[in-house]
Amino acid sequence: MTFLALSLAASLAYLTLPSKPLPAAALNNGVGKLPFMGYNTWNAYHCDIDEDVIIQTAQLMKSLGLADLGYEHMNIDDCWAEKTRSASGDLVANATRFPSGFNNLTSRIHDLGLKAGIYSDSGWFTCQLYPGSYLNEARRQFQNWGFDLLKYDNCAVPFDEIIDLGMVGKYTRMADAIANLSATTGQPPLFYSLCQWGREQPWLWARKLGQSWRTTDDIDADWEHLASIINQNSFITWASDFYGHNDMDIVRSSSIWGNGNLTFDEAKSHYTAWSLMKSPLLIGTDLTTVTNETLEVLTNKEIIAINQDPVVGTSISPFRWGVNPDWTFNATHPAQYWSGESQNGTIFMLLNVLDDSADMFFNLTESPWINAGRQYAVRDLWTHTDNGTAVRNFTAKAVPAHGVVALLMQDAGPEPAGTQPPCARPEWCIDQNGTLVQ
Repeated sequence: MTFLALSLAASLAYLTLPSKPLPAAALNNGVGKLPFMGYNTWNAYHCDIDEDVIIQTAQLMKSLGLADLGYEHMNIDDCWAEKTRSASGDLVANATRFPSGFNNLTSRIHDLGLKAGIYSDSGWFTCQLYPGSYLNEARRQFQNWGFDLLKYDNCAVPFDEIIDLGMVGKYTRMADAIANLSATTGQPPLFYSLCQWGREQPWLWARKLGQSWRTTDDIDADWEHLASIINQNSFITWASDFYGHNDMDIVRSSSIWGNGNLTFDEAKSHYTAWSLMKSPLLIGTDLTTVTNETLEVLTNKEIIAINQDPVVGTSISPFRWGVNPDWTFNATHPAQYWSGESQNGTIFMLLNVLDDSADMFFNLTESPWINAGRQYAVRDLWTHTDNGTAVRNFTAKAVPAHGVVALLMQDAGPEPAGTQPPCARPEWCIDQNGTLVQ
């Protein structure tokens, strides 16, 4: 009996050992199955927005073919409001910047086949000190104005004794208001984009409130910020799936694009990582001055297809860190070797985090999605070429500094007979007669 009791105690102790928390169940309310794509005004215009800028940008999204690729949200960021509320306490659109009113504006956006997004804050004020939505969550203004998406920021937090809530409770207030209004009206709920900069680990709880959540502080248009964001997100890739996505922030521009400090190769790495990690894709450059180089990145259909995969909702994840030991947290040199599933095959991202060009080599079966004993057809998602078949290993030659290689590999049948050594990975490789292969 003593032995049985000890065995039972040991089993219970094992079962209760700490493990990685599972993410909350997704809020499947019919909104936001896939990462949302579109435009956000902040990077290009900051507070210099008005209805002409919004409509012109929306029209360019159509005429440049961006809307046809999935960029369907025209999102207005901060500074759209008057500094004071109406006599009844409502938010008021700035009469100088939006003289035709928001109902007219959203109707024009919808007439272009796009969706309209608006911005507010969970505190007393927005980050630019316009009126926020704290204690006013139940007002129906955003929906009554015709907006489809709400970006909800994290500034101007009330004193603790007033708010009496943590981060989860503060964002739940608006989530409840959105759900209640949808239930009352029978209309689809707003897409709820939480912008709390990764505070209090939203990847653990935010998916039960909304469809996306920011994971880090704001991005900037330089390699240091990109590398840091990729590094931070490399440890929480498991949190993204259908109806809930890690938001890595707005897509920034390269120096070629006119308002950034990234090289063209860095811009491609940026867009590849955001897309394959299933982040929302929001354009932030001035479309009136868009270049062919910009469009080459933003309109890569093969990369977008991975982000918008309707069958597989999960992110790529690192299988080898490269210059660092695996699981190293390094803001300047994030993981280099990544893979993931897609409806059409296995995706690989090879990220050169070095300051010089480098060859990048890996064994195919380092990825959990590759089968031993098979060869794989190789598709390059940036050159848009079929590059033969890979057997056992793959080497990308001379990947540019801070550059990227994105590949789709599809099973092409058994590897050639007699391929040696008998196991691509030698650990515990053994003949059926018991002979261990050295």
